[in-house]
Amino acid sequence: MNTSKSETVKEHPLKPSRRSMPCLAQSQTHPQSLSKHSSFLQPNRVQPQLQPQPLSAGTSAAAVDVVSERAKVVETLESNLLKLSNTEYSDPFSDVGKEKDTYTDDSEHGNYDARTDQSLLIQNKLTRQKTEPRTKSSLKSDAMALSGLFFKDGKKRIDYILVYKKSSPQVEKRSTFEKNLRAEGLMLEREPAVTNSDIMFVKIHCPWETLCKYAERMNIRMPFRKKCYYTDWRSKTMGSLQRNIRELKSWLPRNPMKLDKEALPDLEETDCYTAPFSRARIHHFTINNKDSFFSNSTRSRIVHHVLQRTKYEDGKSKMGINRLLNNGTYEAAFPPHEGSHKSRHPIKTHGAQNHRHLLYERWARWGMWYKYQPLDLIRRYFGEKIGLYFAWLGWYTGMLIPAALVGLFVFLYGLFTMDSSQVSKEICEANETVMCPMCERNCTLQKLNESCIYAKVTHLFDNGGTVFFAIFMAIWATVFLEFWKRRRAVLTYDWDLIDWEDEEEELRPQFEAKYSQVERVNPITGKPEPFQPFPDKLSRLMVSVSGIFFMISLVLTAVFAVVVYRLVAMEQFASFKWYFIKKYWQFATSGTGVCINFMIIMSLNVVYEKVAYLLTDLEHPRTESEWENSFALKMFLFQFVNLNSSIFYIAFFLGRFAGRPGKYNKLFNRWRLEECHPSGCLIDLCLQMGVIMVLKQMWNNFMELGYPLLQNWWSRRKMKRRGQSMENKISLPQWEKDWNLQPMNLHGLMDEYLEMVLQFGFTTIFVAAFPLAPLLALLNNIIEIRLDAYKFVTQWRRPMPARATDIGIWYGILEGIGVLAVITNAFVIAITSDYIPRFVYAYKYGPCTDQGYRQEKCLKGYVNSSLSVFDLSELGMGYSGYCRYRDYRAPPWSSTPYEFTLQFWHVLAARLAFIIVFEHLVFGIKSFIAYLIPDIPKDLCDRMRREKYLVQEMMYEAELEHLQRERKKNGKQYHHEWP
Repeated sequence: MNTSKSETVKEHPLKPSRRSMPCLAQSQTHPQSLSKHSSFLQPNRVQPQLQPQPLSAGTSAAAVDVVSERAKVVETLESNLLKLSNTEYSDPFSDVGKEKDTYTDDSEHGNYDARTDQSLLIQNKLTRQKTEPRTKSSLKSDAMALSGLFFKDGKKRIDYILVYKKSSPQVEKRSTFEKNLRAEGLMLEREPAVTNSDIMFVKIHCPWETLCKYAERMNIRMPFRKKCYYTDWRSKTMGSLQRNIRELKSWLPRNPMKLDKEALPDLEETDCYTAPFSRARIHHFTINNKDSFFSNSTRSRIVHHVLQRTKYEDGKSKMGINRLLNNGTYEAAFPPHEGSHKSRHPIKTHGAQNHRHLLYERWARWGMWYKYQPLDLIRRYFGEKIGLYFAWLGWYTGMLIPAALVGLFVFLYGLFTMDSSQVSKEICEANETVMCPMCERNCTLQKLNESCIYAKVTHLFDNGGTVFFAIFMAIWATVFLEFWKRRRAVLTYDWDLIDWEDEEEELRPQFEAKYSQVERVNPITGKPEPFQPFPDKLSRLMVSVSGIFFMISLVLTAVFAVVVYRLVAMEQFASFKWYFIKKYWQFATSGTGVCINFMIIMSLNVVYEKVAYLLTDLEHPRTESEWENSFALKMFLFQFVNLNSSIFYIAFFLGRFAGRPGKYNKLFNRWRLEECHPSGCLIDLCLQMGVIMVLKQMWNNFMELGYPLLQNWWSRRKMKRRGQSMENKISLPQWEKDWNLQPMNLHGLMDEYLEMVLQFGFTTIFVAAFPLAPLLALLNNIIEIRLDAYKFVTQWRRPMPARATDIGIWYGILEGIGVLAVITNAFVIAITSDYIPRFVYAYKYGPCTDQGYRQEKCLKGYVNSSLSVFDLSELGMGYSGYCRYRDYRAPPWSSTPYEFTLQFWHVLAARLAFIIVFEHLVFGIKSFIAYLIPDIPKDLCDRMRREKYLVQEMMYEAELEHLQRERKKNGKQYHHEWP
């Protein structure tokens, strides 16, 4: 293609590379004809191998001399580099067929910048004097290459890393795969590991033409013009008011939670209109620099897209890097980090070295715990999927602040009214009231006032604010989910995800292997693909459901074992030699039972994960997302039942079926069922929830941060052992540092979401019994955000930047937990708590029967009313007199001894009525609030519609201007209307 001198000066082509070896296979599938008016694509055309490039008529002899002289210099440097690489590192497969070709590193990488068209000849003529001192530029290129972010020439940025072992037998697959990658337009370069002679790294660079080609195929939205908000009529009318508000805010103290604008880079893409990239309309987009037009995460995503669709053997399913990782052809595949996360110079004076360093300083450090998260920077570095996770986690943590404050207020209200509570006073002053023995043989008669401490502690959680807090938390859960949908809509708009749709996923290899004999046409792609018949799918689903029920029954068996332990330990602690344990034997029984239950929970979690894997693989899901959703649902069900089954037992079954003195129910006719404490069962429920919640959060935090730290420390220790004979303090390239880091979890973000969703269940389901749960969750999440940030930035390899528009299946699970929370809180207040019995006594049987409920004085005599009388002589243990127990039964001297009294039926009716009224009231409020709060803010809807209109107008005007410039340049007559 002949190009005039004036045109080449305007285009400013990239400088040629130090290497000039052309790509062997790039010309096979590379696009040879792009848009003729696209000046950005033409200079980078790769010429066929060993074909002399004809010079145009305008090429001078001096330019030819420069080219020949430059070719000699490049050839000399190339041969020296090859000799150096061959002498330093020997390849054990250098004599094996095709692998020999793929290892000769520099000769196969294909040179993106090796161009001999006229534009380069003219530019070389102008810079002839600069060809001599190449040693300085070479040193600079070598320094850039040593940083681990570029090829050896110091110009081609590394977009992806593949790792394999030289001893791997999968040589032919790897050779074919890499040749096909080069045929797709990617450039490869090999590098042996410094610390392990068996490890080989394959660095991948995606040239400009390949980026453009796949950006168009993937419909990646790119910026093309700055946003102009002044066109909005609201901005015009509200301009003066907004200016006054801004002036007023400038006088107010700055919000310390916000990050300074100077602390973060100017993310230009958030201030631009975007449109799907098109090579035919490349002149529409703002391309100031080809190297920075596509961000690093976008480049990695494009390379990953190519890796997923490149074949390594002949066949329909013989493609994709995931299959090569599964069969051991490659050990790992990951995008590299953008350098080190630490710097010897302070960031305030010298600035950030890279985005990773900036994220560490402004996000992952513990000193930033009170700051808002830089979500745009997180999204730009890790991708939208991880960005949405941290946005949701931050939103959840922020919404916990009002819940924690209200819960703390309820707890403090109970603390300040603990001594003035009428119920606590009566229990603490009951010196003459004798309670019936709580066990068969070793328990002694106790006075009611010995339960004074338990009564006061119970009042902390069971007081007048309990019902209000339960209703508040039910409404809070709805508000949290509804406003998260609004927040998600804003984020998807800011991150250009409104019109994004996930691509048609490829089939899982296991699905293809199982159902390769049965095919049907895919309604989306129109191509035949393996198909799972409905009877087979149903049978496998039934087996999976049966496995789920079996695991749930295993959990219930474990809970039953803990119940048996409590029954046995109850007798032993009651006869203990230590006076403290003998006196507080119920507390010792509950405490040890909780610890044993927690150990069983953590042990069963390991079993559940393997069983969930087995059942999910048995179902043979069609795609990877279906597999992840099925696996996530199973893990949630298993762990939810595992964590909450013992809590459900204590809340709704403990002491309900124990019987009465003289006629106790026994397990296996041997062990007497456990009763509630004289002050109620709520203290046992609080202890169970508090211990499990605190221990679970501590264990999760250790596994999330402590375990990767130990693994990385051990890998560094092994590296030092292997490198004892090498030079001390050797600087590893970035790709090898990343290889020594831990890979992201196999389930991706599933473990992170699962932990937070289970915590959300703890925070809402039994919050009526434990008002401090939101406060504990808030404190944990403040630590969790920085733990996850530190882990992602420093301890894990950089995950593949993936896109997503929501949090997936977890939103539906959160909605289900919100519904379950209303039901369980209604039952906790009605059954476990003493709120309803106190309420019935105050209005029906207390001193304020005809006057209405008036403070605590209306509960005078409540404790005596809630205790029934039993004749001790009926026990046959040598006791005489009467004892009291918690129930509503007739005394032994009545005509119907030990039968339920009328007050029992009144309390039971009030409990059922409260459950019905509470559920209908709260569900009605939840539905009304959900109806009032729209999913997308109205201002955002108007802005989206306005922006869509502006984008169409701008594209029309840009195309018109481009065509007019083309006509003017060609000397043709043009008009201002559309041609």
